[in-house]
Amino acid sequence: MPYFENLGAKLYFEDQGRGKVLLFLHGASWDMRQWKNEVDYFSSEYRVITLDARGHGKSSLPKGNVSPDIFWKDAKALLDYLNITTAIVCGLSMGGHTAMQLAINAPTRVERLILIGAPCTNSFNLYERICVPVNRICLKLMPMSWIAWSMGIALGTNPTTKEYIKEVVGSINHDDFNRVWKAVTSMESRSELPQIKCPTLILIGDHDILTKRQQPFIHQSIKHSKLVVIAGANHGTNLDNPLQVRQEISGFIQEL
Repeated sequence: MPYFENLGAKLYFEDQGRGKVLLFLHGASWDMRQWKNEVDYFSSEYRVITLDARGHGKSSLPKGNVSPDIFWKDAKALLDYLNITTAIVCGLSMGGHTAMQLAINAPTRVERLILIGAPCTNSFNLYERICVPVNRICLKLMPMSWIAWSMGIALGTNPTTKEYIKEVVGSINHDDFNRVWKAVTSMESRSELPQIKCPTLILIGDHDILTKRQQPFIHQSIKHSKLVVIAGANHGTNLDNPLQVRQEISGFIQEL
């Protein structure tokens, strides 16, 4: 099975197809299975790589605090491990913020950037500054079965999406979940967005209340960006409307 090691973690990835490289990064508490539809679709024409972030799927999580900037460093380490100079990088939610930080910190490695329901901060307004710390406390007190159920209900619009979210979130160790969640909700890139110079596609589900309010700001802050609303989709955007997401990604890639 394809693993590599970086900064104390054993990280699982999959690598399919040939051609220009597409790297897909999943959302927090999910895993690379989120991208199955995209892997099946794009791997006939592109080299498609998926990564289980540390503490997710088949990747390990070392003991101790999780750094908010560790996720982009893992993504860069994977490109280094595979001797990939540059890639088109696509991420959803945490994966989108990871892709964003990769483009900021290693700009030559990101040819094009695709952000799906991606936040640039977790303190965008007063609501987030109050709710995020409260959310961390609540999640420490809730059992994983409750967390998984609530996320499934809140983040998907179709039954398949809801069931996937409930299953994948429910499979995570409670301590690992909270350590990763603290790191994810501490990620911060708001002031650095203008540093992103590569062409950027921003996708947001029309039902995604979790990150929707940040998208116009991200669009305005990244000079060469395009913002598209995905119909009938919640935060699990590519799972709720895979057809439109694939069409938007395909069109964006073919602009090369």
